[in-house]
Amino acid sequence: MKRRAVELRQYSDLSGHIEDVKIRPNQTTEIHKIKIICIFFVSSLMHCKYHVLLSLTDPTRSICLTEACVTVASKIVEALDRSADPCQDFYQYACGGWVRKNPLPDGRSRWSTFNSIWDQNQAVLKHLLGQQGVSEAERKTQSYYLSCLNEQRIEELGAQPLIDLIAKIGGWNITESWDKDNFLDILKIVSGPYRAQPFFTVGVSVDPKNSNSNVIQVDQSGLFLPSRDYYLNKTNEKVLKAYLDYMVELGLLLGGDKNSTRVQMQQILDFETVLANITVPQDERRDEEKIYHKITIADLQVLAPAVEWLDYLNFVLSPLELNDTEPVVVYAKEYLQQVSDLINKTDHSLLNNYMIWNLVQKGASSLDQRFENAQDKLLESLYGTKKSCTPRWQTCIGNTDDTLGFALGALFVKATFDKQSKEIAEGMINEIRTAFKDALDDLNWMDEQTRQAAKDKADAIYDMIGFPDFILDSKELDDVYDGYEVTEDNFFQNMINFYNFSARVMADQLRKPPNRDQWSMTPPTVNAYYMPTKNGIVFPAGILQAPFYAQHHPKALNFGGIGVVMGHELTHAFDDQGREYDKDGNLRPWWQNSSVDEFKNRTECMIDQYTQYTINGEHINGKQTLGENIADNGGLKAAYHAYRSWVKQNGEEKRLPAVNLTNDQLFFVGFAQVWCSVRTPESAHEGLMTDPHSPPKYRVIGTLSNSPDFAEHFQCPLGSPMNSGHRCEVW
Repeated sequence: MKRRAVELRQYSDLSGHIEDVKIRPNQTTEIHKIKIICIFFVSSLMHCKYHVLLSLTDPTRSICLTEACVTVASKIVEALDRSADPCQDFYQYACGGWVRKNPLPDGRSRWSTFNSIWDQNQAVLKHLLGQQGVSEAERKTQSYYLSCLNEQRIEELGAQPLIDLIAKIGGWNITESWDKDNFLDILKIVSGPYRAQPFFTVGVSVDPKNSNSNVIQVDQSGLFLPSRDYYLNKTNEKVLKAYLDYMVELGLLLGGDKNSTRVQMQQILDFETVLANITVPQDERRDEEKIYHKITIADLQVLAPAVEWLDYLNFVLSPLELNDTEPVVVYAKEYLQQVSDLINKTDHSLLNNYMIWNLVQKGASSLDQRFENAQDKLLESLYGTKKSCTPRWQTCIGNTDDTLGFALGALFVKATFDKQSKEIAEGMINEIRTAFKDALDDLNWMDEQTRQAAKDKADAIYDMIGFPDFILDSKELDDVYDGYEVTEDNFFQNMINFYNFSARVMADQLRKPPNRDQWSMTPPTVNAYYMPTKNGIVFPAGILQAPFYAQHHPKALNFGGIGVVMGHELTHAFDDQGREYDKDGNLRPWWQNSSVDEFKNRTECMIDQYTQYTINGEHINGKQTLGENIADNGGLKAAYHAYRSWVKQNGEEKRLPAVNLTNDQLFFVGFAQVWCSVRTPESAHEGLMTDPHSPPKYRVIGTLSNSPDFAEHFQCPLGSPMNSGHRCEVW
């Protein structure tokens, strides 16, 4: 049986974590569109008399008055803040109007172009799920979705499904008696078939130093809150209190006694705080050469003796039979030593409570409204959201995409994806690749040998566009989900079955070579990513539409939108982490030392630049965001130069009406408006703690202030905020 797993590790994406929902494509009703066009067409003529008259005498200044041009010009003008000086604050200039017209919707912690695209598209997915599925996998998708929608049945079952599961595993001291001597048994069950990850994660993925094979990988984990800072930084006490209240409420809903539940949950929280203390911060884990350690299971046993690793891994990766010479890649050597010591000195009742708590967290989201209400209170503290106003069907589409996303993607692609988009995207990628390679010749800091190897790596980057081909083959799609049982009347059981199924799929990968065409994002996703171990870039169907790309939009906007996205992902191959992988996806030193030193000097400039930026008085972590900042800067430069090459070959385009911008200026405005967004202070704080991307405002300001092309076309005087005279450039 063919089996394609979704890869869980190692990719750099475009947009970062969005905690409300995943993000997908846009549909505007025709009536609404025509209304906008009619209103805007009149205003265009009023605003554009000067330009239209000028175009009669000067054909090079002609205006584009097609429906697509008038509609997109309307959107651009609405988003602008003409009162702002583009050389003082380009984000305010490009997005001030958008921010004014887009107050944060109720129940949301952030709102952006990405969110609005997904929201508008959910109606399409809802409609598709209401039609008869062709393949067995598509029918499973519809059954899963219906089970999530069946709130009456979910309310009838209440907490019982999770209570029964806990009893089956061996009990929980918070709600009933438990077996005192079963630490390893509980660890195996919780982290094997139920995929909870107390203490550490175990997975199977591509071996970074041997990209033709898969290997067991072990890393740090075990925290419920978004990052270690929430446990260790005193400014987060409000969140810790809300988290404890949430823990207690769940314990009570599952049958715990009020007094003893609070005492025991406080012990679990204290234990997690100790785990947070030994967890290595993300910004200290960016050098993958340093954190990669390939050892055997026997070595792992010596490193972290509190766990009987051979027994544990044989169970988690059943039905495989491993011996103690099996290789394992460890990414958190010191952490595993310390967590082993912590396990050995911690009371077994607390260890058991903590492990079952990990399982409870995973199961609670599939239970009745009381559990959702408890979670809403925690989310308000974490992200500043009031009670969720999202209709149940929208939540269920997100859940369905998380679980059966490639079958859902098959429905989506067949209904919406324009095949021509794939060819156009491939052409643009090649234009941007050429621009990136040409720019390498202008880098005086890079030695010739490394420069040539970098060009070879750029040439070898493998692009995947739209969707993986297997989803359109019913048999292949059915094979992917073969063995996953779904019913229409038990949402909780569907979720448990999926954890069991994904555990089997993971184990199945270990003895197989990596599949180059394996995707980590589903086709409807509005995002893109780079895979270092495959040297591949992926652009799901969801991102190949407005505002990123539209067939009849000016090329300036398409290059400023999807073009910068393509340049961003391509540049990830050469950021501080991607550059450590060669053209075949292997983690090895392939640069000359002199060029490594020069590269590091330039990245220090970027770390310092972004660390100076603040949101609500908090500084960005320039180390944590380095890779994404390198990709943003390199992507913009490559896409702009590719656009200029296109103009040289094809001539200047007509301008948009009423926008009053040159097409070069339009490129930069189009880029900036992709990042228009609003968010709560709590959500902004969470982003600074956890997101490898800079906040949207500084993805615009940081990148453009480093661009001489931007400064030239907006005539920003030297010394102005957007042209300080001190630029950071890596690529």
